Amino acid sequence: MGHQGSRGERRISSVFLGIVAIMAVTGWAVWTGYAASPGLAVFLFVTSAWIVSLCLHEYAHARTALHGGDLTVGAKGYLTLNPLKYTHALLSIVLPVVFVILGGIGLPGGAVFIERNRIQGRWKHSLISAAGPLTNVAFAVVCTAPFWLDALDGVPLAFRYALAFLAMLQVTAAILNSLPVPGLDGYGVIEPWLSYRVRREVEPLAPFGLLAVFALLWIPGVNAFFFGAVDGLMSALGVSDLETYCGRDLYTFWRESDGFCAVPQD
Repeated sequence: MGHQGSRGERRISSVFLGIVAIMAVTGWAVWTGYAASPGLAVFLFVTSAWIVSLCLHEYAHARTALHGGDLTVGAKGYLTLNPLKYTHALLSIVLPVVFVILGGIGLPGGAVFIERNRIQGRWKHSLISAAGPLTNVAFAVVCTAPFWLDALDGVPLAFRYALAFLAMLQVTAAILNSLPVPGLDGYGVIEPWLSYRVRREVEPLAPFGLLAVFALLWIPGVNAFFFGAVDGLMSALGVSDLETYCGRDLYTFWRESDGFCAVPQD
């Protein structure tokens, strides 16, 4: 098993390429105003782009683990970017999409199983965990580039709103995933540095970490603080509350809209 995995183990899957194709076509439809319903086009564009970012998040974990010493990630199909290869396709893809639809929040989906006993050194373990949220950060920076580069001239309103909403999903995912809560990547970063006793006591809590975070987000004060932090980061990236709000308004096209975010149709 000394090799770095066969070429087949790294070939990008047709499933992932299909999702990218949907993202490209629906992105084009949003940009050109070609779609009869801009809301449906925004929904398909943002959802497919969100799934692409989930795949890249998990790929980052797997790729870092491969370089860290876990050569089994290739055989498991994690380097093909195929979301159907993940440990829990439901948890990793379906649930995050449902959360976006319900609440406009980026749920981090835990998915790739890394054989940690094959990896030596605490820094490597921390880096493997950090790789996922850093991917969301990179995605947010790319999505908001037109905003902070002041390059929005000629960018259609619907596309601008869609990018703003997509960026907000990446920011929420990055923040949530970076929390030092068992089961989330933020805990994975600090875990190697904790004593064996603490790690053993915390381990049974891991499956409930994400649930606890979402339970806390139902508390109005916590929710206001969390979204206040998200808004602060978004405005630092040049995106206004209005743009994010309109992105979500267009995304949830099946809801009754107040018409405030109506975009002109060609």
